[in-house]
Amino acid sequence: MKAPTPARRLVLVPLALCAVFAGGAVARVQDVCGPFTDVSPSLCPYVLEMYYLGITAGTSPTTYSPDATLTRGQAAVFVSKGVNQAIARSSRRAALGQWWTRIDDLISHIGWTEVVPYPGVPVADGADIWVPGELGAVSRVRASDGKLLETWTGAEEAIVALSAMGRIFIGAATTTGTLYMIDPSQPPGDVTIVADNLGGGEFGGTRSLAFDGSRIWTVQSGTQFIPIPPYPLKSVAIVTPGSWEVQTITTGFTDPGALVFDGTNMWVTENTPPTLLRLDPSGAVVQSVPIGPGGGEIIRPVFDGANIWVPNPAGQTVIVVRASTAEIIATLAAPQAGPSASFDGARVLVGYELFDAQSLRHLATTPAGVACSDGINFWWTSHSNPGYLVRM
Repeated sequence: MKAPTPARRLVLVPLALCAVFAGGAVARVQDVCGPFTDVSPSLCPYVLEMYYLGITAGTSPTTYSPDATLTRGQAAVFVSKGVNQAIARSSRRAALGQWWTRIDDLISHIGWTEVVPYPGVPVADGADIWVPGELGAVSRVRASDGKLLETWTGAEEAIVALSAMGRIFIGAATTTGTLYMIDPSQPPGDVTIVADNLGGGEFGGTRSLAFDGSRIWTVQSGTQFIPIPPYPLKSVAIVTPGSWEVQTITTGFTDPGALVFDGTNMWVTENTPPTLLRLDPSGAVVQSVPIGPGGGEIIRPVFDGANIWVPNPAGQTVIVVRASTAEIIATLAAPQAGPSASFDGARVLVGYELFDAQSLRHLATTPAGVACSDGINFWWTSHSNPGYLVRM
């Protein structure tokens, strides 16, 4: 390697001196840390990070009080705000740089796609929206532009979708309770039956799906509109991928509706009376949270990273439950709440009502129905023939 020329050496010396002088200048500037006059240079980067993220505002416009005692209440606020920032940083919005959200008084449709007839509960896999249809087909729609990509067939009575382990699972309202599987990397064709013994009985079938990281949980529930024998079996089933063994659990459930996983525990709603049940890994009920009045509908809650949002259409409310403690932290007025909730990383859509997940503030009343989110937009289905998937 050639040695630097003398001219280059002359340039390097002033740069090194500049670095030393700059370090001194930074130390002097950090004697005033942002708006705070009582923060040392060693703490300043961390304090400013908290300040600019909105996690703390200090004890006055110019003081942070770094040595003051922190109360349990203040700690709860800091941790809660920090969790919200962590969720935001890991969201699809962060990766795409799309931070805007639509909070018009009336959020309008920005696109729709014709999909399978009588579509059920859709799911997003990070790139596409999968829409099951009761007449036996499943539509795959590209989330970026709403284009219908392909249609899978052979999914009799398909009603609800789940994305897990790089596959799409479809729950069906068959009398035996059926679980189908789709490999998105393969060309479209017939779905694969992985379990056909989940339970359900006449007019029953698989109505909800959730994944706990290793197993697929399902709810079998019949329709309340046909109260004649033989009555459908109402149960929770746990399916082990690979062997596809099924464990059916009936103890503790009267009328289970839908499942939601909070990263630690599985929860299931009871429709009559409206209740949110926390389950242990074996499926046993370990905690019960009343969410009435009402009953009779399949209530589909959603988890936002901290709280579980439980619709209560009969009570025209949405119940917000802290997942870590099972405490009801808010009962929000929702005159047009539907039985299904979805979360986009910042907002929660409950039927027709849209809320800010962090502040719990009501944002808008929307023309929506059973919905999911791809992390940017909400998508909802119309139970019609032809069926439509609508992007908001």
